[in-house]
Amino acid sequence: MRTVRITPNCAGCSYELRGLCGRVCSEYSLNMRVVSLLPSATELLIEVGGSDLLVGRSHACDLPRDLTHVPMLTRGNLCELDESLLAELAPDVILTQDLGLVDAKTVARVAASLRNPPRIVSLDPKSIFDVFDDLLRVGEAVGRAAEAERSMVTLRARYWSAIDFVNPFVPGPEVLFLEATDPVCVAGHWTPSLIEAAGARHSLNAAGAPSRRVDIEDILAAAPDRVVICPTGLDLARVREECSALERTRWWPLLPAVMDAKPRSIALIDGKHMFNRPGPRLVDAFEWLVAWINGLDELAPQGFPVEYR
Repeated sequence: MRTVRITPNCAGCSYELRGLCGRVCSEYSLNMRVVSLLPSATELLIEVGGSDLLVGRSHACDLPRDLTHVPMLTRGNLCELDESLLAELAPDVILTQDLGLVDAKTVARVAASLRNPPRIVSLDPKSIFDVFDDLLRVGEAVGRAAEAERSMVTLRARYWSAIDFVNPFVPGPEVLFLEATDPVCVAGHWTPSLIEAAGARHSLNAAGAPSRRVDIEDILAAAPDRVVICPTGLDLARVREECSALERTRWWPLLPAVMDAKPRSIALIDGKHMFNRPGPRLVDAFEWLVAWINGLDELAPQGFPVEYR
């Protein structure tokens, strides 16, 4: 049986007796129902120990692997939401993003039409520090604030431990980070700042800016010493195909990373799960980045999904 609905944030709680408030809030957390329409939000929810709260997800929420029993609210169309199923699930909280799988206005409209309108937590990180903040936001929203705090401290510690291996006084290599290959798009949002923090340069896009399409002339002018091929939504098998297509273009052999033929200058990464999801594993991606740029293989997470050319 579900408990009475109250706002998890006590600032919005109407209970005058604090002891009663605390007891009900605890029960509320245990019985909360959460829908996630964003893969990274699902991973944040799992990170704060909220797997038992998840009652609905998007079709792209595929980690952890044991989510197959959780109903899917989207079916592959970027703007298609199963509104009747969402109403049936009656969530207390919906985790989403302004530019996520489902249009934010659609989510807000459907949520407002429900008998008990859920709280909408919309995430829009621009840096890894925003991701740490989002972890706390998700934890607070689902009544797992203490767990979120512990996880955030651990993730931040790993980030700063990796930073210790970067020499900020030595100019690093120029990196071309591809999030799409046809048309060619370079990484944005949190990725440029991660590249710079790892000791390299990313001249083709600024930290926090959206991913953007670039001209081949601009790529050649940047003269990248390293290349990361990490197309959004593609696993390693598909990334290999994208790399083969790039190798057949006229401009690819003109890149310093290709002409110099230094070992491991070109990295193929699973773009379905790494870098492109602003969740806890972004720290794994950063640790790999520091290891790759600085020649410190021992820092790379075991089993990181990368191949080198």
